[in-house]
Amino acid sequence: MAIAPPILRQGDTIGIVTLGSPLSADTIAARVNTLRDMGFEVVFGQYVFGNLGLVSATKEQRAYDLMNMFANKDVKMILPSRGGVGVADILPYLDYRVIRENPKIVTGYSDITVLLNVLAQFSGLITFQSLMLIDFRPTTPAYNFDQFFAATSTVTAPRPIQNPPGMPQISKVPGNVTGPIVGGNLTSFVDTLGTPYEIDTRGTILLLEETHEPSNHVYRMLEHLWLAGKLDDCLGIVMGECTNCEVSYRTSYDDLINEVLVPLGKPLMTNVATAHGLYKAAIPIGARVNLNTFTNTLTVLEPTVTP
Repeated sequence: MAIAPPILRQGDTIGIVTLGSPLSADTIAARVNTLRDMGFEVVFGQYVFGNLGLVSATKEQRAYDLMNMFANKDVKMILPSRGGVGVADILPYLDYRVIRENPKIVTGYSDITVLLNVLAQFSGLITFQSLMLIDFRPTTPAYNFDQFFAATSTVTAPRPIQNPPGMPQISKVPGNVTGPIVGGNLTSFVDTLGTPYEIDTRGTILLLEETHEPSNHVYRMLEHLWLAGKLDDCLGIVMGECTNCEVSYRTSYDDLINEVLVPLGKPLMTNVATAHGLYKAAIPIGARVNLNTFTNTLTVLEPTVTP
């Protein structure tokens, strides 16, 4: 059974870590001010402000910061500053037993989704494809904060995941399936295939999204997942947006969904607001959800935090 982390309440302490690419000190400071204005305390990892070019610090240093946050009894949520490259580098240096024994809210998207799924698979911890530190700014849509706090600060269940008004979710293949939801950024998961940390899609609802990739690249990655058995193993598929993705060879992202995924015959929902899009639903990785494309609904069936 999946482990739901303790609930996030106003006044709690949030641990800030940089697990992939660096983020400027000015941006970190501005976003932290927003967190403090919301009533949260903040502690920093030792290497949050590091910058080695592609990554913020060595893989050992970034893993050290993450493990310190899990060991810190005062920290209730671990919030990556951003995604970027390099997050998968830290996975061999994590202690999954310690993580399982000290469950905390971990949230993020993009490359962070590799970590989210590995924590769900190796430690049994429900994690969240949702906001990162960079998203805590005045211009962030209220929808994103509503979704984030509904998932991390309430024990409401069942909880429907619904797009904001004017952005319809689209059911492509009819069906009704229930299972844990896994997934996130397509590129990040393809990069881990053939490693001990590749995504396990057996008996799951698979969530995928992408950004800044031309459709020929997306095609290659979807076919790679299919060849690896990941599309055969899952019960159903939820597709987020492909933000800023170029049409190539006269083929769009929607064309790919119709040509590659629809023929699989699995329940399929598309255009779900999440991750790199302007609007970001909070998807609890590892939690049981129901995907019903007859009623065009995606519903979280269990509380994703504990009181």
